[in-house]
Amino acid sequence: MRDMDDGYEEYKEAFLIWMKDAGYTQHTQKSYLGDVSQFLDSIGDKKLEQLKKIHVMSYLSSVREQGVSDTTRNRKHAAVNSFFKALIELEMADANPAAGIKKSKTDKNRTPVYLDEQQLPRFLESVEGKYRSRNVAVFLLMAYMGLRVGEVHTLNLTDYNRERHTLDVFGKGRKWRTLPVPEAVGVMLNRAILERITPWRKKEDALFISQKGQRISIRNIQQIAAETFDRYQSDVPERQRIPYSSHKLRHSFATMLLRKGADLRTVQELLGHSSIQTTTVYTHVTSREKEEAISRLEVVLPF
Repeated sequence: MRDMDDGYEEYKEAFLIWMKDAGYTQHTQKSYLGDVSQFLDSIGDKKLEQLKKIHVMSYLSSVREQGVSDTTRNRKHAAVNSFFKALIELEMADANPAAGIKKSKTDKNRTPVYLDEQQLPRFLESVEGKYRSRNVAVFLLMAYMGLRVGEVHTLNLTDYNRERHTLDVFGKGRKWRTLPVPEAVGVMLNRAILERITPWRKKEDALFISQKGQRISIRNIQQIAAETFDRYQSDVPERQRIPYSSHKLRHSFATMLLRKGADLRTVQELLGHSSIQTTTVYTHVTSREKEEAISRLEVVLPF
């Protein structure tokens, strides 16, 4: 098997350039490059123009056999598909062997994990440490404004308009959306800016700075969230703990809005979803709500 960095480096560099131009987050760029490298390693000495759909399917089958989830398998497929799509656009390939391969079926009806209005304040109280104001502000943006982790990462000071109480967010698909900032969130944002760590680069415009003096990374935000969720569930037996993550705060935002009567189209706009179908995952109801709905019916027996 050839060294995957030997014959394919030019293609991977081109793919990276394409992803940057398309506005993919650094997190996605890293994940997709890793997936593509794994795929290229699996094809041995074959040239890209020799590849057929069966080679991609064989790779996806092999990763499934290694125990990855349907979601991870679909991400790897998306990475390889994007790789060949990029090469075609850059006139470095003529065909996409990953096109037309079906996605693995995931459990679309699975209830998203989220915190409700009573749980969120207790979660925020679990935020500790020297940079508490910054971290609380980060979590408020996700839980009460629906920002993705990557969107928090890319925020700049100039994106926040204190006078108008708005925040400009650069989201997926290189699309901007302007969100109203709730008064309480604005108070914490102002405090976080006041206590903002001095960046080591004078021209650094990042809204949130890490203790290393750089723009806070996606991984850093995820780690802070994981540690906070651990404290939040410290009194719960480990086997009974819910697998919360930073992204679940965005789930909480969408769920709270819909429960308060917001229409689906508005929630779609606030979340920055390109398709309303993506937003429908948040229209779930709990067992308690089902019981309450049925209890309103008066059952009349025929005897």
